[in-house]
Amino acid sequence: QDEKSQHKNKAAAMAVLKARLFQKMRSERDAEQAAQRKAQVGTGERSERIRTYNFPQGRVTDHRVGVTLHRLEAIMEGGLDELLDAVGSHFQAEALRQSGAAVAV
Repeated sequence: QDEKSQHKNKAAAMAVLKARLFQKMRSERDAEQAAQRKAQVGTGERSERIRTYNFPQGRVTDHRVGVTLHRLEAIMEGGLDELLDAVGSHFQAEALRQSGAAVAV
């Protein structure tokens, strides 16, 4: 209470409240964006591998979805269809599961 007028005090309190709410919403939005950015970028560690090409065994393994194909020659020549289908269906299922979890909450 800085003023003798109740209306001025109320207006000042509302301005402070508005600023605090705006700051809280901004920090929540920034935290969410940071989490999304971190999920996209990852940690960059060696353990975060996506795909392994084993030339002596003629094998390709996609570690994100757990698919191993023994057709390295065909894949290196552009035959990625089977691998990309597995990855696409995995990420679609993941997105559906997350949206279902968001709806259930």
